[in-house]
Amino acid sequence: MIAGGGIAGLSIARALRHREPRTDVVVLERNPYTGGNIRTEHIDGYTCESGPDGFLDSAPATLKLVRDLGLERRLLPSNDAARKRYLVRGGRLCEVPASLGAFVRTPLLSARGKLRAACEPFAARRPEADESIDDFARRRIGHEAAAVLVAAMVSGIFAGDAAALSLRACFPKMWQLEEDHGGLFRALLATRRTRVKGDRVGAPAGRLTSFTSGMSELTDALTYELGAAIRTSTAAVALRTCRPLSIVRRSPSPRLYALLTGAGPIDADAVVLSGPSSESATILQDFDPLLGSLLEGMPAAPLAVVCLGYDTPAIASQCALDGFGFLVPPGEGIRILGALWETCIYPHRAPANKTLLRVMIGGARDREAVTLHDAALLDIVRNDLARTMGVRAAPEFVRIIRHTRGIPQYIKGHRARLHHIDSLLQAHPGLYLAGNAYRGVSINACIAEADGIAEAVLRGMAQRESAA
Repeated sequence: MIAGGGIAGLSIARALRHREPRTDVVVLERNPYTGGNIRTEHIDGYTCESGPDGFLDSAPATLKLVRDLGLERRLLPSNDAARKRYLVRGGRLCEVPASLGAFVRTPLLSARGKLRAACEPFAARRPEADESIDDFARRRIGHEAAAVLVAAMVSGIFAGDAAALSLRACFPKMWQLEEDHGGLFRALLATRRTRVKGDRVGAPAGRLTSFTSGMSELTDALTYELGAAIRTSTAAVALRTCRPLSIVRRSPSPRLYALLTGAGPIDADAVVLSGPSSESATILQDFDPLLGSLLEGMPAAPLAVVCLGYDTPAIASQCALDGFGFLVPPGEGIRILGALWETCIYPHRAPANKTLLRVMIGGARDREAVTLHDAALLDIVRNDLARTMGVRAAPEFVRIIRHTRGIPQYIKGHRARLHHIDSLLQAHPGLYLAGNAYRGVSINACIAEADGIAEAVLRGMAQRESAA
């Protein structure tokens, strides 16, 4: 039994079926559709992504899943121009440097800031305690680079506050690079041969990739393959331990759990809670109050996505779209977190002679933004686009999507919390937690853990059967 029909739950369900075709898998999804935050809408010729608009093609598990689903020919790599990325600095867009030489010339940092960043190889050793991303960046590359470069990156990935998030939980590879090489500059030199030409300095490996009709192609294919195993508009509300009514009625191998839904209880040998941690907390609040409280205490950053369509000639004279988009560091006096230039990233995401922008607003430092009325939200977005990009034309198309739960925030202490959660799960064999609230917020991370969880579920079931 899997509660949650997002990419994590669907991937786990498929992995269970693939490993043991006779497994009776049921996926419960509270919404009338699957996919979670991955949802593509085609409206008036525009392709609007509610959540992520791609994945990095450097993830073997994701590429294998794509091949197994027969979607390889549907892959849509981002344009080469999308490797260009911008930050707002002093009210104007500045390209993120793609090389050390470009870093020396960039106006993103002052001469003093660049000099401090150049001293990175001589940075102090990291402390024993869990370190925030901001503390890590200040220690290694200085206050200015941390406030401009790193804080903007954190906004773009987590919509979060770099001072609150744990480096090791959010960027374990970066933590490991310091562990292995003693510093970022040394790690950059050691890994230079593995980077793709044109990638930004410090950017994650891989090319952003989607599908011809959008990211929903992936979850739709999983949904189609799982077929009747999926029950939409069916929310899991509580978990109980199965207790036979009498010894006479007891089956040779009773189910471990009963997952309560609005349509009645469903008995299961194993339960995977793969939805948002807040939903899992509600399901577990009576079953294991301490476990439920630990999940309830895991924060998320609410986010609004505003899709805007323009007549291209109307904005061509105001701005030249040549890249992925831009992010806004804190302190610029601009409320939006950034904007993606969708029709530059992927072709045919808008009608002919039209341009599609996707703007993000809200996050951990601006939780109220997602609650604003559409008109107020649109006014803020348009004003900020005018200040950053010079776009003053009225959009011809507007679509606003609100994510009240938003993106999980791996705050300091996150790994210790996970360790506590894992210890509590030891008392509940057959109960598992999955999804982006725990060990990675990306699509790739959710898919990568599916096989391991499926193996653990089947192994646990086999051990209980042999012991019965």
